[in-house]
Amino acid sequence: MTSQAAPEGDGLQGLSALADPARRRLYDAVAAQDEPMTRDAAAIEAGMTRTLAAYHLDKLVDAGLLATTYARPPGVGGPGAGRPAKRYERVREERTVSIPPRDYALLAELLATAIDDDGGGALQRALERAASMAGQAMGEESGELLSLLVERGYEPAVDEAGEIVLRNCPFHRLSRTHTELVCTLNQNLLGSALSCRGEDPARAELCPHEGRCCVVIRAGDA
Repeated sequence: MTSQAAPEGDGLQGLSALADPARRRLYDAVAAQDEPMTRDAAAIEAGMTRTLAAYHLDKLVDAGLLATTYARPPGVGGPGAGRPAKRYERVREERTVSIPPRDYALLAELLATAIDDDGGGALQRALERAASMAGQAMGEESGELLSLLVERGYEPAVDEAGEIVLRNCPFHRLSRTHTELVCTLNQNLLGSALSCRGEDPARAELCPHEGRCCVVIRAGDA
């Protein structure tokens, strides 16, 4: 399989691309998949022709929101297999717009570094308490658990075993440099939210997986 990185686009360009309804449907279709998506599959999902889908998909690549790969279907290869199909996947890099510019990511990085460097562990414990308090506030909100997770950017999906897989980490950028810290934060926040809703907080279990949040919410009692 070969891959091609998407051109780096600024936040405003990305938002402008998503203002088009057709492109937004295609982006949502691709973003909902764990694996790269072909043009044909994306076109069917978005309800448009393959030609129109290809045009808009490439515009999303130009805006830095999608990246492309080339691969044949599993098990297909050798002479006569044809050219690898172009596939699209979501770019995990964040796109933000702030006028004038703000750098909250730098602030988060500085705070996380300070916590990591705190030999006594007081800052780590303070963070865990703060995450638990935030989780309690989340759990006190009305609505289904899945809806609350969607609102906070976790992109939840229920798998065949009834477990809630969190397809996105809201703190993705920070998790790359402070993985253990962010995973602990997520587990405390989600476990506290479950507890506040009268559910077992142990359902929020660490289960690191590439491209997802490090926490999986295990299935509850039937």
